[in-house]
Amino acid sequence: MSLMTAHEALDQAVAEEMQRDARVLMFGEGVATKRKHLLDAFGPQRVRNTPLAEGIIAGTAAGAAATGLRPVVDLLFAPFLCFAMDEIVNSAGKLRYMSGGQFSFPMVVVTMTGGGWTVGAQHNHNLEAWFVHSPGLKVVMPSTPEDFKGLMKAAIRDENPVLFFMDMALAFVPGEVPEGEVFVPLGQAAIRREGTEVTLISYAKTVHTCLAAAETLAEQGISAEVIDLRTLKPLDEATILASVRKTGRAVVVHEASRLCGVGAEVTALLSEQAFDALKAPVVRLTGPDAPAPSSYPLEQAFTPQAEAIVQAAAQLVARSPEVAPIW
Repeated sequence: MSLMTAHEALDQAVAEEMQRDARVLMFGEGVATKRKHLLDAFGPQRVRNTPLAEGIIAGTAAGAAATGLRPVVDLLFAPFLCFAMDEIVNSAGKLRYMSGGQFSFPMVVVTMTGGGWTVGAQHNHNLEAWFVHSPGLKVVMPSTPEDFKGLMKAAIRDENPVLFFMDMALAFVPGEVPEGEVFVPLGQAAIRREGTEVTLISYAKTVHTCLAAAETLAEQGISAEVIDLRTLKPLDEATILASVRKTGRAVVVHEASRLCGVGAEVTALLSEQAFDALKAPVVRLTGPDAPAPSSYPLEQAFTPQAEAIVQAAAQLVARSPEVAPIW
């Protein structure tokens, strides 16, 4: 095992894939400056900075992918994806289908999101559900350095465009990464903690909040299972359903706002396919329908905390159906 941050794990994955496959290249805003080791190792033909022009970066990546290359592009902060929606959603996401499979778009779009750096609303907006809703795209949002590496490798090798969201609060948190090849298939959730009475379902930084809540719940005699979705599309429905059929209760937790978020999709899935196993209503704990604040205390208040998860899970186990969302 090696100890490294999520940022380092992602870089290691890109470097190993560039070494393995000459078609892999990386460009974007500050890429060659932030990742000088990649520039030194692979040269300016494969690692380069670009102007601050997100639509051009994403469009260039889509064109490069259509010609057989496998670009990884860095668009910095998730709100900047708004400038590249046509290229990502309308071109890369749709043209494989519209061309009858004549073209594929093996490209990865890396972007940062979530609270933790107090960068404010124009640099912090959890937009992952937008891309889950867009046909032809895949979406990942890991919670550990090992998964940052393994999912990046899977994303680079995939034949479809993949949105790779990095939760800013996790970027420089160290964690163990196995030596050698690390590969995490897209569409495979992880059970981070086994439990029998309630399932806590989450992704990115709130997975760790759920794990902290599960510890507190255990002290109260409540056994909570924690699922890390890891890939939001394709969604690992089998793992979600198996867990909730076992526990009979579910709390879905994420930082993105509640309305039409990933939690809504998970809740609909449980209503449609596991209703007979539910012992209590599914609860969603999410961020509010509001722009992200730039103050650290407000940012923390914006994000679901362990205390709220403990309260919701305990109420579910007590079979109190009147549990209300926090927002």
